[in-house]
Amino acid sequence: MWNTILTHGVSLQQYFSEIFLLLTVDSERKIALLTPAGIDAVHTQPIVARKPLRREETLLALRLRVLLDRHAGSGTDVSISRAGAREILAEHRQPGLVDDKRLDEQTDAALARLLNLKLILPTELANEYRVSNALALALPFDSIDQIPAYLAALDKAAGTEPLDAADADENDDAAQEIF
Repeated sequence: MWNTILTHGVSLQQYFSEIFLLLTVDSERKIALLTPAGIDAVHTQPIVARKPLRREETLLALRLRVLLDRHAGSGTDVSISRAGAREILAEHRQPGLVDDKRLDEQTDAALARLLNLKLILPTELANEYRVSNALALALPFDSIDQIPAYLAALDKAAGTEPLDAADADENDDAAQEIF
């Protein structure tokens, strides 16, 4: 598929522009990404945006982005296990919350959402995932040095309004988004 994109890139870009999509090609990482095109006309509406990521999904995606950058050029794939994802989310658990069942549910939900977005990919091993190189395009930070500050801001925002299990679903819509 990669050779097809390189060979027919101009034709593909022309077709995608007709359906209001932009093709971005990262030759170094050998990935291509489609994004909605900006539309200036008042009577048109851009392609429906995805539902924003919840806090836990954002935290996990940001930490995986850091890992992806650390492994860049090493020739190895970045992988994460369910247990590793749970540890990441446990580090950012809101003060006073010790509900392990809720943490397990949040971990599973975050992994499922990132799988659905193809930001992580399943492996042949159960509860093991490979981090997709598309994550670098989905989270286009100028420098990974910006990510720890972003994580701290998420934790600070969460610390000002502690969530409990009853009102967590109500506040999910207000969670920090990255898309």
